[in-house]
Amino acid sequence: MRFRPGARLDTGQVQDRRGARGGLGGRGMAVGGGAAGLVVIVVLALLGFDVTGGGSDPASLGSGASATDLSAECRTGADANQNEDCRIVGVVNSVQEHWSGVVNGYREAPTVFFSGATQTGCGAATSAVGPFYCPPDQTVYIDLTFYDELRQRFGAQGGPFAEAYVIAHEYGHHVQHLLGTDARVGSDRAGPTSGSVRLELQADCYAGVWAAHAVDTGFIEDLTAADIRDGLDAAAAVGDDRIQQQATGRIDRDSWTHGSATQRQRWFQIGYRSGDPRRCDTFSAKTLG
Repeated sequence: MRFRPGARLDTGQVQDRRGARGGLGGRGMAVGGGAAGLVVIVVLALLGFDVTGGGSDPASLGSGASATDLSAECRTGADANQNEDCRIVGVVNSVQEHWSGVVNGYREAPTVFFSGATQTGCGAATSAVGPFYCPPDQTVYIDLTFYDELRQRFGAQGGPFAEAYVIAHEYGHHVQHLLGTDARVGSDRAGPTSGSVRLELQADCYAGVWAAHAVDTGFIEDLTAADIRDGLDAAAAVGDDRIQQQATGRIDRDSWTHGSATQRQRWFQIGYRSGDPRRCDTFSAKTLG
């Protein structure tokens, strides 16, 4: 994945809290936690622990060096081709450029970089939950060390487009929130055909739709077949079955919240091959794959 060298990056869409002191936020439910978060949630839920994060000590959340100045470092697509932080800025810009032309009344949502822990509209969050979208404050949160975890612990091949897939998936949740789709989940939050799984697979499909139009946004120069393979590999790595097998040595379909590796790959491909968000109606699909 290469960015157009002359593309102008908008760092106003990204907030850098790395090194900032965290604290308790509001209440709500985060959507789309990543691989590391799923392992923690699966294991702790099986042990009967509260996994909402609402009881964290604000004094323990995040401290260290001051945040980097993204506006100074990330100005053009050439910077995105050289620097991971700038690459994520470029992906955020591209994803939002696409959806702003598709969703009537689209509202930009910021992405927050944090380290260790931070406060959100969904409560206190730590790196353990992985990347997620918080509907109450309409913000995507990510500790960028998650990408190292994805490669080293979960065996994903990695690569720039694997990183982009994760961001595009979380912005898929933002689109769902703007359209009111997330309200359809209700209490149906576990199982291979649950509302939660359907929501997550739709976000995967939306990530594929963006990928189909990524070059059209003016930020990305090209996507190769190898890039798409990296995205599919990352989607499989965060499948419920893969994560459960690694965390507990067994697969419990009744506790799935995100979908299997095969399902996640299938719905990303549906979005990518069609380029049409209307094909992403997982809630009406008779089979999820």
